[in-house]
Amino acid sequence: MVHDGGSNALREVRFLTVAEVADMMRVSRMTVYRLVHSGELPAIRFGRSFRVPESAVAHALEAVAPHLDGGVADSA
Repeated sequence: MVHDGGSNALREVRFLTVAEVADMMRVSRMTVYRLVHSGELPAIRFGRSFRVPESAVAHALEAVAPHLDGGVADSA
């Protein structure tokens, strides 16, 4: 029995590798793994590798965008 209820939506989801996410976020792959393991970045495991929905990366970047002011954070 094949359930075709959400297959169109699933076809539109683009999954990224950890390396692709790291490049997009300008962080190391280890940082991406930490975000995935902590649950801050949703991911699906395929065998021994993870795939992250592109929309999850966009949401994560949007969440930090309001905190960015175009410069280096001032610690003082």
